[in-house]
Amino acid sequence: MAAATDTEARSTEATATESRQHVELAITGMTCASCAARIEKRLNKVDGVTATVNFASEHAAVAFDPTQVDLDDLIGAVESAGYGAALPEAVTDEDPARPYRHRLVLAVAFSVPLAVFAWVTASRPPGWEWVSLVLATPVVVYAGWPFHKAALANARHGVATMDTLISVGTLAAWIWSTVVLVAGISTSVYFDTAGAITALILLGRYLEARAKRRSGEAIRKLLELGAKEARVLRDGTEVLVPVEGLVVGERFVVRPGEKVATDGVVESGTSAIDQSMLTGESVPVEVGPGDAVAGATVNTSGRLVVEATRVGASTALAQIARLVADAQAGKAPVQRLADRVSAVFVPIVIAISALTLVGWLLIGGAATTAAFTAAVAVIVIACPCALGLATPTALMVGTGRGAQLGIVIKGPEVLEQTRQVTTIVLDKTGTLTEGKMAVSAVVPAAGVDEEELLRLAAGAEDASEHPIARAVAAYGRDRLGTLPEVESFSARAGLGVEAVVDGHAVVVGRPSLLADWGVHLPDGLTAEVARLEAGGSTVVAVAADGAAKGLIAVADRIKATSRQAVAELRALGLTPVLLTGDNERTARAVAAEVGIDRVLAGVLPEDKAAEVARLQEAGEVVAMVGDGVNDAPALAKADLGLSIGTGTDVAIEASDITLVAGDLRAAADAIRLSRRTLSTIKGNLVWAFGYNVAAIPLAVAGLVNPIAAAAAMAFSSVFVVTNSLRLRRFRPTEESR
Repeated sequence: MAAATDTEARSTEATATESRQHVELAITGMTCASCAARIEKRLNKVDGVTATVNFASEHAAVAFDPTQVDLDDLIGAVESAGYGAALPEAVTDEDPARPYRHRLVLAVAFSVPLAVFAWVTASRPPGWEWVSLVLATPVVVYAGWPFHKAALANARHGVATMDTLISVGTLAAWIWSTVVLVAGISTSVYFDTAGAITALILLGRYLEARAKRRSGEAIRKLLELGAKEARVLRDGTEVLVPVEGLVVGERFVVRPGEKVATDGVVESGTSAIDQSMLTGESVPVEVGPGDAVAGATVNTSGRLVVEATRVGASTALAQIARLVADAQAGKAPVQRLADRVSAVFVPIVIAISALTLVGWLLIGGAATTAAFTAAVAVIVIACPCALGLATPTALMVGTGRGAQLGIVIKGPEVLEQTRQVTTIVLDKTGTLTEGKMAVSAVVPAAGVDEEELLRLAAGAEDASEHPIARAVAAYGRDRLGTLPEVESFSARAGLGVEAVVDGHAVVVGRPSLLADWGVHLPDGLTAEVARLEAGGSTVVAVAADGAAKGLIAVADRIKATSRQAVAELRALGLTPVLLTGDNERTARAVAAEVGIDRVLAGVLPEDKAAEVARLQEAGEVVAMVGDGVNDAPALAKADLGLSIGTGTDVAIEASDITLVAGDLRAAADAIRLSRRTLSTIKGNLVWAFGYNVAAIPLAVAGLVNPIAAAAAMAFSSVFVVTNSLRLRRFRPTEESR
């Protein structure tokens, strides 16, 4: 009864998950990490909503129950927090640095003479304080208006952000100086401080906005690569239509030099396709009738007629872009602490500033000028922006660079997993090998005609989708022309097939399957099995009507890059393990050729996940590389799943990283890129935390003046973003790919 209840609960939960909708919102008005944290908290308070807000990309990824809330409710929740929200397509793709440009020019132009008046005491003209007031006022009021506007909006909602700190700091310096000047009090004025702080922070925001835009360039460029028009064949005539008008099943023409309009299968023509934008491979791939081509790739030579198989959001390019966008919207575990700190940072800083002012006046007995200077410096130097930018900017650049190289990292938590992996399990077919099986030998039993053996075996295998079966059937069709009809058919997963061919009960598969039928191979065939398997071939035995008829050997060529890939994985400190359903001899022959010592052979499809679990129980942190449907459970079970992108959609969906190119060397590059990205994130966080830990006490002690504090604050954010941008220079181990 309890088990039934648990099952019902899981079913209900799964149904609820499936019914949830996902939407991405473009957020406006955020100026620091605490803004993002506040919006995220407000969205998550709405019933049926789970949201993550990315400060760097200025987007919110929202999952919601449409029976409880709608899009207007989500936008309303964001607006109630004092910010703006809209669907991304409703937001113009303008330069995010543009709003700061004119204000920055004015602030710099007026702040330079302010600094001259304040610092070059020997050449001050009479009434320079009043001139300073005239110069500082437009800087503080106009150039600094975005800070004041945001601070007022936040104050109406009873919250404080980085803009609050900037607004309070600059206005305090300007108001104090104005009061002192008008009242004729003989003390220092801080018009230069108010102007310089505004100019420096505007400069920081301007540079930060430009750098943030560059951090997302890779995925934007990827989306722009798609063809805009297609030459559709309608009634035998080429008709130029927008690519959005293509439908599945339509045929379209791709001329030399043109982009393939959408994913499809070549119907006629031969050419070489440049897939570098999708896979990172620099060498064009030859295609002909029956070969699949991806949208946005470039036809380099011949004319092709292609039948569309996927359009719009279903294309490979769109799926890669969506996966990368999802990864960029997520948060790595190392970001959680930064989020918690940012959420409470501003109120704490304001409190520290107030205590600094009181402490200097009461405890230190300092002059009002010194106390005021220290308090303003505390407000200005504190910057949670760097904390908020540390993870998302590195994640955006790293995942974007990966997409350019044909490496799709599905989520930020993947980065942490790549650092911990100790063992990497490699599937054989399609991963280490080309996955294109071909018959290498036909060995009939004594007294059996080779053509008869091939006719029975190929006829039985023709109904199977297994790569070995397809190879046997194709070879038989080439040799015989036509294959006999099959009266009944049954596949035994991982073992072989059973069928009735021309009235004969035929069994094709492992010798153990024949043994189930009471058929044993004669000594001569047993010796041939050993010889062929020692050479790396997979051997299937054939029996009909209870008697052994012979053997068929099938070989799958090892990819030319597999040995190098294994060496690169070893260099990363990983222990490679070959996991295959093939027999021990064949598996060890392949393993020896590529440089793998540990082999798990004869593993049935349903047992692959169990083998991964056994490695995990032994204390290993396991990565798994595979490409087939039967690899999906193992990919999901592994601590890190990497799917070869030339494989099935099921395997790709179950994995954490997709290697679009189908080249195993990309697995090593994916792990290196992931580790480099994680290292960059941690470096950013160390800097951001360290900056505040060191800077605030210095400001409290009066060792940092407000102008230097403003420069340091702006530099901290720019440093984090530019440090992340270094990931754009990541190169694969083998540049010739």
